[in-house]
Amino acid sequence: MNQRDTSMPMPDVQSSFDARHIAIDRVGIRGIRHPVRIEAAAGEVKHTVATFAMAVRLAHDVKGTHMSRFIEILESNQAAYSVPMLAGLLASMIDRLQVAEGSIELRFPYFIEKVAPVSGVKSLMDYEVTLSGHIKSGATRITTKVVVPVTSLCPCSKEISAYGAHNQRSHITIAVDGQSVMTVEEIVRIAEDQASSEVYGILKRPDEKYVTERAYDNPKFVEDLVRDVAAGLDMDSRVDAYRVEIENFESIHNHSAYAVVERDKSRR
Repeated sequence: MNQRDTSMPMPDVQSSFDARHIAIDRVGIRGIRHPVRIEAAAGEVKHTVATFAMAVRLAHDVKGTHMSRFIEILESNQAAYSVPMLAGLLASMIDRLQVAEGSIELRFPYFIEKVAPVSGVKSLMDYEVTLSGHIKSGATRITTKVVVPVTSLCPCSKEISAYGAHNQRSHITIAVDGQSVMTVEEIVRIAEDQASSEVYGILKRPDEKYVTERAYDNPKFVEDLVRDVAAGLDMDSRVDAYRVEIENFESIHNHSAYAVVERDKSRR
C-alpha cells in the first residue's frame, strides 16, 4: 500500500488555480453547534449553545476555501459574544482566510429571568436570538435579531362585544443594525413595553387576573403594535437601521395577521 511521506510538504489543493473563472458568492459551513458566552446587560455574561453559519466570498480563480479554519476560529475564541466582539471576529476571519468578504451568523436561545407582576414568582423566559455580521467592500454590518412572544388584544372585538374580547399570542421580531452596544434585554423591553401584555413562564391566579385585565385595557391592532415598536426604535440613536415584523396568531381565524416596518435612518 502506498503511503505519503508525511515529512514532505503536502499540496494545498484548495488554494490551487481554478480555470472556470466563476466567483462563489458564499461558501463555508453551517449547522455547527458550539457553546458560547453572550454579553448581557449590566456586564453579566450568559451561557448558551449557538448554531453557527460562517462563509466567505471566493475569488473566481481560487479552487476552494479552507473549511477547517472556520472551526479553528470558533475553537480559539474565548471572548463573550457582543456586537463589537463579532465585528472583530469577522475581521479576523477574513484575514485568516485571505478574502475580502465574509459573514458569521449565530442563532441561540437566550433566557431572561422574569418576575410575575403580582405574586413575584420568578421564572425563565426564552427568546430566539440571531446575531449576524457581514463584511463587504471594507464596511462591517452587524445585526441583532430577537423574537419576542407577547399578548395582543383586538380593539375591534372589544368595541363591538357586550363583554370580553379576543386576544392571541403574538411574535414581535426586531432586527436592529448598529455598531453601538444594544443588549438583548433592551430589545426585549422595547417589544414588551408596546404589547397589550407581556407573557411569563409562570403565573399564579392573581397574576393571571392582572395580565388579562392589562391586555383588555391596552388593546392593539397588529398595525398599532408595529408602529409603536418602530417609533421607539426611531428615537434610539444607537440604531442605524431596523426591521420590525409582527405576527398575530389569530385565535378566531385560521390564519395569522402580520405587519412589517423597515427603516434605514441613513437614507432619510
